[in-house]
Amino acid sequence: MTLELLGAFGKSFLFVFAALLPILNPAATAPIFLGLTEGASGRTRALLARRIARNLVSLLLGSMLVGSYVLDFFGIALPIVRVGGGLIVAAMAWRLLNTTHATQDSRTELAEAFTPEQARRQAFYPLTFPVSCGPGSIAAAITVGVSLHDPRLTLSLARMGGGALALVAIGALVYLAFRYAERLLRPLGEAGTVIFLRLTAFILLCLGVQIVWDGVSELALGLMAQARAG
Repeated sequence: MTLELLGAFGKSFLFVFAALLPILNPAATAPIFLGLTEGASGRTRALLARRIARNLVSLLLGSMLVGSYVLDFFGIALPIVRVGGGLIVAAMAWRLLNTTHATQDSRTELAEAFTPEQARRQAFYPLTFPVSCGPGSIAAAITVGVSLHDPRLTLSLARMGGGALALVAIGALVYLAFRYAERLLRPLGEAGTVIFLRLTAFILLCLGVQIVWDGVSELALGLMAQARAG
């Protein structure tokens, strides 16, 4: 029985880690984090990285454990979550695409204005949701949580434990990617960083449109199925 529980724990860890890490993709999100926190000090960015990682783990863990029950309670379908979240992601990416690059003087002003208190207010929205953990990640976490349930309580707890540990590991990777994002992009230089940020913002815009399209497609298929059944 112990070996079975350990096996379920390990398999769930690998399953959740492999399912969610490519969707979250901290390396691709780190430049967005830099763009949205331009002017913040290294200490403030470190504070933000910790808070974002903690918020992300909490949000995904809640989605994995009780997300499906919450949606059922309010009568919200996953396609609706994708459409609404995708619109938020697209709007955020559009804002990043249209921001002007800061000069040295404006950077100083931003650094003075981007206080730790402001960082705390923005740690969840928009930096955790939808930038770091968007609707696609939440929908995936809900789906993964449903697959981890088992009629046997002990096996279900072992699977959930493995999934929770995987989320903690992903949170640690997010923290490291955000904490040292500036160092990772430093070899590109100022001009290269600006270009890379714009490209990443465009990819984020396309991702938001794709999420909306997936949600709309699922809704359309559902309507067609209802029409045929009627």
